[in-house]
Amino acid sequence: MLEDLILTVLMTSVPLVYAATGELVVERSGVLNLGVEGMMLMGAVAAFGVAMVSGSLVLGVMAGAIAGMLTASLFGILVLGFATNQVATGLALTIFGTGLSGLAGAPLIGKAIEGLPQISLPVLSDLPLVGKLVFSHDLLAYGAVAMVAVVAYFLKRSRAGLVLRAIGDNHDSAHALGYPVLGVRFAAVLFGGFMAGIGGAYLPLMLTPHWAEGMTAGRGWISLALVVFASWMPWRVLVGALIFGGITIMQLAGQAEGWTVPSQFLSMLPYLATIIVLVLISRNRDFALANSPACLGRAFRPGK
Repeated sequence: MLEDLILTVLMTSVPLVYAATGELVVERSGVLNLGVEGMMLMGAVAAFGVAMVSGSLVLGVMAGAIAGMLTASLFGILVLGFATNQVATGLALTIFGTGLSGLAGAPLIGKAIEGLPQISLPVLSDLPLVGKLVFSHDLLAYGAVAMVAVVAYFLKRSRAGLVLRAIGDNHDSAHALGYPVLGVRFAAVLFGGFMAGIGGAYLPLMLTPHWAEGMTAGRGWISLALVVFASWMPWRVLVGALIFGGITIMQLAGQAEGWTVPSQFLSMLPYLATIIVLVLISRNRDFALANSPACLGRAFRPGK
């Protein structure tokens, strides 16, 4: 029973890892996108719809990623092209994604599909304890860890990652050196949408193989908090995702076990934990500012 519980926590953490890792890259470029929830919902409804019609889970994942990217492109055009307020535009994107996904997914309610298959590695999957927990996951779960490794290498070891970080820290200096600030930021926004779309696609394709309106249930907001919790460091996202995933499963397990605690309190545990983490981080100014992009949320206007 404990093994199954831990396995469920790991699976619940996967969409958080994808969405938070994508948002981390976006924020490292100096852009704050609060529309993660909307992008995840668009990715979820597109993935489920395409997978159900085509019968291909691969096409479903691709559709989810593209839907998230297209939704993010709207944010990028408004924020980078027209220099709109990033906070207001991100909130509008969440509202837009929530409404459009509900409208597009209305005909899909009540239908189900076959979920992503788990990959069992010979010999390794049969090992006691670690076999099922480490070597018996679906491809997207392994992909989440791989993407964290790729992003960590990109930001710390590659020249392109150094340019992106420089733009996030001081876009005026980066522009003076000849770097395309708006182009790099737009690419980062698209990548964030791509990752949020995959995170959203994981929900109807693996966790709950059906579509339900608003099925992300605040995971986009938790992903935003995860980036701050991780102090903009990719590998810390994994730790934070496991913690928040564990809290989410704890409230579900508590309701199933019939704990005497009110169900409403158990349901709000993941969001209560998010608020507590953000408050604790904000009280420690040095930790809050560690690795924080200096130009985060600031609009860049060439020639001004």
